[in-house]
Amino acid sequence: MKRLDTKNMLLIGITLFSMFFGAGNLIFPPFLGYEAGTNVLPAFIGFVITAVVFPVLGVAAAAWVGGIDKLCEKVHPLFGKIFTLVIYICIGPLLAIPRTAGTSYAMFGFITDKAGESSVFGMPVQLLISIAFSALFFAGAGILARDPSKLKDILGKRMTPILLILIAAMFVASLFHPELTSGVPSEKYASNAVMAGFVDGYQTMDTLAAMVFGIVIALNIRALGVTEGKDVAMITIKSGIIAGVVLALIYGVLAFMGADSGNIVSEAGNGTAILTALCGVFFGRLGHVVLAAIFFLACFNVCVGLLASCSEYFSQNFKFLSFNKWLIVFTVWSFLISIMGLDAIISFSAPVLSLIYPAALVIIVLNLIPVGFIQTKAFFRTAVAVAFIYGIYTVL
Repeated sequence: MKRLDTKNMLLIGITLFSMFFGAGNLIFPPFLGYEAGTNVLPAFIGFVITAVVFPVLGVAAAAWVGGIDKLCEKVHPLFGKIFTLVIYICIGPLLAIPRTAGTSYAMFGFITDKAGESSVFGMPVQLLISIAFSALFFAGAGILARDPSKLKDILGKRMTPILLILIAAMFVASLFHPELTSGVPSEKYASNAVMAGFVDGYQTMDTLAAMVFGIVIALNIRALGVTEGKDVAMITIKSGIIAGVVLALIYGVLAFMGADSGNIVSEAGNGTAILTALCGVFFGRLGHVVLAAIFFLACFNVCVGLLASCSEYFSQNFKFLSFNKWLIVFTVWSFLISIMGLDAIISFSAPVLSLIYPAALVIIVLNLIPVGFIQTKAFFRTAVAVAFIYGIYTVL
């Protein structure tokens, strides 16, 4: 087996982390901590299972069998193609990619709010600013996504280290504020915090992303001189473990900071309000700038990774358009969806994710259990059918 040196192994792992860590990863952990209050530890354990453990398993399973479509083959080849397509659309232009721009823009409210209720030619200035921001955001992401094999240099070497330094600064600042205290658990987290955190982990979409990011990570590994399929698979699995460890650490920081915000945040609808309040306490007026930079870098990294992954997959499977043309399609479409606003995208994503997530979890787990009767088509089909029924039940 050809191995990468430690430096390049860490680079690939950090690159994968940067592709995972975006909008939902910033929004949901602090909100989970805020709502869980004193029950933050069991809630965090549940959250880590679906937001870290399963994504790592997803990377491992997809790498081991040779791609997301092969993960689903034992159910039915047609199901594999349809389910793969649904996942790519959900984590791509329908939900996850547009959400990156919406979340980034929301964090620049300290600047955009100065426009007030003014309008130009009958159109609210706030709306025009948000459209301009999204246009520039997606134009930049589309340009950087044009060469997926170089994402390790763009995301892993340059942008992600800055992001991690900013998050570390926020965490260190929290240590100097012992006056922060945990609040009372909300009704959702009062009785079964582990399960509530488990379900909240769906919103990161990382398990779905894990099943598709391998296509880009493999390109970056091959760019480092590793060409044998099994070697690429093993390095991809190791990079998934590295990314998972970093994710768990960052989630822990955000969740426990959110739990300690009980005495400074009276009412919050999402994690952005909590982090905004905390950074205001930690850094004063500079807090807005720090937090906006964190959100922008995290969301931009994920946007670039998702655009590259989706365009690569569609150019390989729907060859009537080239990679660059698919990239243009997804970039423009995501821009148009992003105009709907962050709240609309999140409210729409919740039922969709609740429907498909249980099936994705089951497919990943079954592919990693080397037991004869489990690997039969009958068992796969039954388990996936039950998972879909459960998903429908949770939506209803």
